[in-house]
Amino acid sequence: MKKIGALLTLLIALAAATPAAATPTPAPAPAPAPAPDPAVVEALDRAAHPLRTVEPGGDSGDLRPLDRMIGDARVVGLGEATHSSHDFFALKDRVFRHLVEEKGFRTFALEAPWSTGLRLDDYVLHGKGDVRRIVREEFQRDYLWWNNTDYLRLLEWMRAFNVRHPGDPVRFMGDDIAWTGPESYDAVAAAVRPALRERLAELYRGLRPTVGTGAYIDQYLAKPYAERKLLARHAADALELVRDAGVDDLVLRNATAIDQTARQYAFDFEDPAQVAAAMRYRDETMAANVVRWQRYTGTKVLLAAHNNHIGYVPDEPADYPKVQGEFLRETLGAGYVSIGLTFDHGSFNATGQEDETVRRWTLGPADPGSNERTLDRVRHRDYVLDLRSVGSPAREWLLGARPTRSIGTAYPDGPNDTALARTYDLLVHLHRVEAARLRDR
Repeated sequence: MKKIGALLTLLIALAAATPAAATPTPAPAPAPAPAPDPAVVEALDRAAHPLRTVEPGGDSGDLRPLDRMIGDARVVGLGEATHSSHDFFALKDRVFRHLVEEKGFRTFALEAPWSTGLRLDDYVLHGKGDVRRIVREEFQRDYLWWNNTDYLRLLEWMRAFNVRHPGDPVRFMGDDIAWTGPESYDAVAAAVRPALRERLAELYRGLRPTVGTGAYIDQYLAKPYAERKLLARHAADALELVRDAGVDDLVLRNATAIDQTARQYAFDFEDPAQVAAAMRYRDETMAANVVRWQRYTGTKVLLAAHNNHIGYVPDEPADYPKVQGEFLRETLGAGYVSIGLTFDHGSFNATGQEDETVRRWTLGPADPGSNERTLDRVRHRDYVLDLRSVGSPAREWLLGARPTRSIGTAYPDGPNDTALARTYDLLVHLHRVEAARLRDR
């Protein structure tokens, strides 16, 4: 259940508020799962396009089939089956570089806060700041997974690209809402008339961060529900004041981000229905942020997030009533394409369910009866599939829900029953993955 980025603590609160269930009656042993259907595997073989590597650099001709599958999409969601495997991060880097060169993509969007995105965008555009320091300061607590060597390499490549192409730069944006840094507050205050600044400071009292990202989120979540609701009303009033002041779009966007963060925490986390509403609000807002950025900049966007946020059907509908991918499809139609990721075996970083110690976990081959068990029988080690055009009988198989790995920030997690062709447009299957190398740990 802990695949919710910087809102992990909300589900901890939900778990604490849920009464313990009665001791269940032992269930009979399940019947052995059937072996993969050879006819399904043969149909998948015909549709699969092999991938040469997940590592960026070198020839990317093996990604050309992906170009055709993406078509004219303006936003492409590229998922991950764990929140901390090197191969998923490296593939995002490789695919983004290819889409920049071959399809005109110019924005890398990450499940990270808006203000974090602004700091990193300043770096890739203008070389402002020390990128290692920025990611260390910004990617804390539940965002710590992004402080890895793969994303650092991508950011440095983006900066180098912009040095070579100053008139046609790539951009970085963050679409998440659990934190808005002090830079956004300062930018808003500097843009309004002096006569309004005292009122604005009053409204933002208790909201503007005075500590780092992780400490701020911890302290905010510790505030009573009534106080969080009051702070959200103040943020909304400040947004209205800023809107009426006639500021430019970027300033208004900063005030909007502050409002979104305050609204995210203005739910009663002891009420399971309110927790689910908070999850829906987060995904809806992330989708709206991506669409707003895409339309404002006119750039094509690669959106990097967990499978559960880029697909159309949530892993756990009771906790995630509606996810980002579904909101994006409703808004953009065919202008949005989702790419899910699966793997057969390998390792990843995650905390335990009972503590916050980060450790490396290793999983063996996928279980019988799972989606991955059949997917790994395809003759290619790593490959991409267009789930919309796979022929029978694999098409019918892809429409059926069966256990699929979906691992977030804590483990054990999942598997969840997933119907691949209902959840994603495309699929990348990797035979083996390795845990990412986290920095500053």
